[in-house]
Amino acid sequence: MYESFYNLQGRPFQLTPDPRFYFSSRTHKKAMAYLTYGLNQGEGFIIVTGDIGTGKTTLVRHLFDTLDRNEFIAAMIVSTQLSAEDLLRSVVAAFGLDAQADDKGQLLARLERHLREQFRMGRRALLVVDEAQNLSNAALEEMRMLSNFQEGDKALLQSFLVGQPEFRERIFTAPELEQLRQRVIATHHLEPMDKEELAGYIEHRLKLVGWDNDPCFTADAVEAIYRHTAGVPRRLNTLCSRVLLFGALEEVHTIDGDTIESVVADMASDTRQVTPTSSARLTPPPVSPRNDGTVPLEAKTDKNAKEMQDRINQLETMMKSQDETLKRLTELMTNLAGGGKKDDS
Repeated sequence: MYESFYNLQGRPFQLTPDPRFYFSSRTHKKAMAYLTYGLNQGEGFIIVTGDIGTGKTTLVRHLFDTLDRNEFIAAMIVSTQLSAEDLLRSVVAAFGLDAQADDKGQLLARLERHLREQFRMGRRALLVVDEAQNLSNAALEEMRMLSNFQEGDKALLQSFLVGQPEFRERIFTAPELEQLRQRVIATHHLEPMDKEELAGYIEHRLKLVGWDNDPCFTADAVEAIYRHTAGVPRRLNTLCSRVLLFGALEEVHTIDGDTIESVVADMASDTRQVTPTSSARLTPPPVSPRNDGTVPLEAKTDKNAKEMQDRINQLETMMKSQDETLKRLTELMTNLAGGGKKDDS
């Protein structure tokens, strides 16, 4: 709806990860540097972590877009609760091979043969595992075993593991993951964007859909957006999408701080009948009314901020659930497709 009002060619703040909208913020630029370093090393594991909504999947898909397909074959799996053998089947399928076999040995032989063929043609194999925090320690050990495939002194498979913060903590504390830990050559944790980067992020996304300075975001609007989202990309996209919708409905061409506060209040009203899901630390302290019976403006702002946070948390939970469902369906379809091929072992 708002696309036609603002003459945009698409939705600039969609929640679905899209490498076309990749924005090279300070933290994402550093992450890409580590990933590039890993590619140059040609071995070991690179670990990238980040909280929900910080742009991990967009980063990985951007990396895939930059790879020279004559030099690399790349595959990505999105992990769910996989056993070690199920993980192996997912890896085999991700590289376009038949994942059906009578035993694990056949799968390993099939994958190794494929990797050696690619190596002889001058291609290196890269595997990216997204949502790696869902992998069991046994599955992670299987990943380490796959890194043992070599041609001379060259590794045949390199892996990047991408997950939420608890994944890095487990990697570096679990005694049974010591051997994998020794093969980690670099790690990076994605942080929210800095306040100074926010205006550039908004403009970058708008320009990709044909924006011609309509609407215009004022400085106090950008300040308000940062205050309510803390620089987390998915939260930014959620809020900015609603801002554009509000602007179109109200025929607003200049988005200022008051506009943002109106949208925040509107989003908060969506959850007033819902039990809050945010942690107790987000609950503001009780505020006493003034002598005239009114509540201070700053108290109203705090209340709106809390309700906005509750709404965002609920949306993130819903999106994560939907993502998990889509990932499981994708894996199921991959396995079904693999079942129709002949065994080449």
